[in-house]
Amino acid sequence: MTAHSIQIAGREVPPGTRVRIDIPLANLYTTTPVFMPVHVIHARQPGPRLFITAAIHGDEINGVEILRRLRQQKSLNRMRGTLLTVPVVNVYGYVRQSRYLPDRRDLNRSFPGSGKGSLAARLAATLMTEVVEGSTHGIDLHTGAIHRENLPQIRATLSACETIPDLAKAFGAPVILDAEVRPGSLRAEAAARAIPLLLYEAGEALRFDEFAVRAGLRGILGVMRHLGMIRASSPRRAMQNDPVVARSSVWIRAQQSGILLSLTPLGAQVNKGDTLGIITDPFRPVDERIQSPVSGVVIGRTNLPLITEGEALYHIACFGQPEAAAALVEQYRDALDPDDEEDATVII
Repeated sequence: MTAHSIQIAGREVPPGTRVRIDIPLANLYTTTPVFMPVHVIHARQPGPRLFITAAIHGDEINGVEILRRLRQQKSLNRMRGTLLTVPVVNVYGYVRQSRYLPDRRDLNRSFPGSGKGSLAARLAATLMTEVVEGSTHGIDLHTGAIHRENLPQIRATLSACETIPDLAKAFGAPVILDAEVRPGSLRAEAAARAIPLLLYEAGEALRFDEFAVRAGLRGILGVMRHLGMIRASSPRRAMQNDPVVARSSVWIRAQQSGILLSLTPLGAQVNKGDTLGIITDPFRPVDERIQSPVSGVVIGRTNLPLITEGEALYHIACFGQPEAAAALVEQYRDALDPDDEEDATVII
């Protein structure tokens, strides 16, 4: 059985085609044309239609590199179904090194969008029409905000669809955060269309994080294997333990301004009452210990030591057995072998 042709931005893509389609967007005020490139692999054999988006926030660039490496994988030459990758959705923010669009709107609060609305609404509507609609599954790649770093993690509403827990497990990130969708987000709109979508968070804005990139690439390939789009993994590649699920998480905020001396790395297990860091004052001899109000694992933290009162410092995921979760994070780091041919960086 042979797959049928598909249409993207008015262009027909027949089975057995690998092509880049540049979808036109609103010009810059200099009249410079702007395009959103979509890389399409439409296999001869039918199968799932998976879309993967990156840089919906223009400064979150780890996903750009993840998708570059994904397109280099030899396993895609024998793929089933259709793969749509959009390495830079928010082109306007990307060229400005900004999370937002030029009008300061957050694209990931602007879905499903409108062809007659704001720039954010128009861009959201274009992505929905040309990429999301008609897809069977999705993965959205993100990082932490500027100066804020995230441990590799999957965020999904596990009860939203019976297939999502298995997809999240197949991705293989050490932590799954069972999180409700936010109105206006791509994840919310995918859910409204019954399209299972995973949100991957790892690393920091405006920085390439090799661990986060390798984890993201491996996770995508794991999902594609689970969907039957590429061949199953060899036993040596399989993770030894399932990811752990956090049903809740908490951000710990600064109670005073000052300079943060962080004592706790990403992935660390913490107990209630542990000191995570110390806020010092360069002008007065006043120190404040940042203590954890819960037991869990650190899945996010600020990397900027200059702190203002109320600022988010540490993100802690809560588990029934935090010791097991922390051990799994360490095992996961060890499993990402830099000599692994499939995960290796491709230099071109």
